[in-house]
Amino acid sequence: MTPERKNVALVAHDNMKPALIEWAEKHKKKLIKHNLMATGTTGNLMHKQLNVPVQSLISGPLGGDQQLGGLIAEGKIDVLIFFWDPFEPMPHDPDIKALLRVAAVWNIPIACSVSSANFLVSSPLFETEFERQIPDYDKYLKERL
Repeated sequence: MTPERKNVALVAHDNMKPALIEWAEKHKKKLIKHNLMATGTTGNLMHKQLNVPVQSLISGPLGGDQQLGGLIAEGKIDVLIFFWDPFEPMPHDPDIKALLRVAAVWNIPIACSVSSANFLVSSPLFETEFERQIPDYDKYLKERL
C-alpha cells in the first residue's frame, strides 16, 4: 500500500533545474505534505528556494541516481519526478537509464516533464493511499531456475 504521505524523489539535470524549481514553487502546498528527497545539487536548490525540508542525497553524476534506484528497489520511494534533459548527453546516461528502468520495474509513478508532473500532482491518488500493483518477482525468479 502506498501511504497518504509519500516519499517523493525530485531530480533534475542542470538545464532543467530552473523548470523543476518553478514547478515545485507552484505546487509547494501539495509537495510539503510529503517527504521530499533529491539528488545533491537539486536538493540543495529546492531547500534554499522553497524553504522546505528536502533530504539531499549525493549528486547524480557521483552516484545519486544509483542511490535513488536502490531506494526505489527497497520500497522507500513512492513517486519519482525527474526532469531530464533530452537534448544534452550526460556522462552518467547509463545511471539515468537504470534509474528510470528500476522505477518502471517497481511500478512507481514517474513524471519526466512539467506536463506529466502536473498530471501526477493533480491526481487524487497523490494525496491518498493507493494500492500499487507490483509484479510477482519471486514467481518470475523461480520460473527462471
